[in-house]
Amino acid sequence: MVMDVMNADTLIPFECAHLLPWHMAHFFIWTVEDNGADAVPPPRHGAPRQPGRRPSPPPGSPPRSALARHEPQPLRRDGGAASRRLKRRADAQPPAAGRAGGNASLELSSRPPAPAALNPWDVMLCVSGTAIACENALVVAIICYSPALRTPMFVLVGSLATADLLAGLGLILNFVFQYVIRSETISLLTVGFLVASFAASVSSLLAITVDRYLSLYNALTYYSERTVLCIHTMLAGAWGVSLCLGLLPVLGWNCLHDRAACSVVRPLTKSNVTLLSASFFLIFLIMLHLYIEICKIVCRHAHQIALQQHFLTASHYVATKKGVATLAIILGTFGASWLPFAIYCVVGDPDYPSVYTYATLLPATYNSMINPIIYAYRNQEIQRSMWVLLCGCFQTKVSFRSRSPSDV
Repeated sequence: MVMDVMNADTLIPFECAHLLPWHMAHFFIWTVEDNGADAVPPPRHGAPRQPGRRPSPPPGSPPRSALARHEPQPLRRDGGAASRRLKRRADAQPPAAGRAGGNASLELSSRPPAPAALNPWDVMLCVSGTAIACENALVVAIICYSPALRTPMFVLVGSLATADLLAGLGLILNFVFQYVIRSETISLLTVGFLVASFAASVSSLLAITVDRYLSLYNALTYYSERTVLCIHTMLAGAWGVSLCLGLLPVLGWNCLHDRAACSVVRPLTKSNVTLLSASFFLIFLIMLHLYIEICKIVCRHAHQIALQQHFLTASHYVATKKGVATLAIILGTFGASWLPFAIYCVVGDPDYPSVYTYATLLPATYNSMINPIIYAYRNQEIQRSMWVLLCGCFQTKVSFRSRSPSDV
């Protein structure tokens, strides 16, 4: 439909009106009634307005009501005051039924996002972290409560229990910040905290293995000041390296801004988890070598006792066999817990289903749950201190034998 717009004494097609300069748009005055009637062009200068006369549309053209909704409304001569009044009037009117869908979608977009669905794997990790925190908190309390547990051996056990306690708390905090307090920055801090805690736990296990080896290899000089200094230096180095590994993702070594660099453990990068896995493999190989040397020393001591007594008694044979089996269980538990996760971090792809990451990470957390049983609760001095701390029902006539680090 072609509608003529009056500009002075010249008729200009309506479709060409938008090509005029903006300052000439104020000369175009036309009105559109709400019932969809055609617009009435303004009269010429000096000509009286003739109410009721409307130009008839050409035959075959669509009704004016169909085109009025799509035509832009030109500016009025009054500087836009009338258009502002129309806008305020339209805002005051309730929305029509036909626009309800658009308004509803806008309201939904302004609401806070719905909470994420609860993942059963995250629940199991939280439960595992709670059990780890409770077990190791008891060990830390026992060692801090008992003044007798101040030897290098129990300092190492306390370091291991502290690292596992922090790891358990990190698993709980990770669950809370993932489902309750959702923040990208806090989640990154939690991941760094978990990396540092588990790295300190593995490093403490290596320090305990070195301490066991020194107690057998240098049995005569083990309780010297030099051994105490060596143990403290090992712990300081282990916690320092663990803290640096935990700070790497916080200081920028993450994939928050580069999804292509992500690993199977977001937001850690592939190079970051490769470094962590390589460190674990190195520690595992060192522990394996030391435990093999410990087994050799134990067997050599048993052979020397047999030569002195001209035969190997059944008690010495059982003790030697039990010691070797204990070392095998300790190393086997550590390897079975961490090796699947470390291998998957190297060979896994971030596009793989996340269930593979959870299935390998959950057994790794179980190692922190087993450590107190192996290194703390089996020790008779810790058992005695635990009885005194919990219920005070320790009977003095029950004998406890002080054990060496090789027996722990």
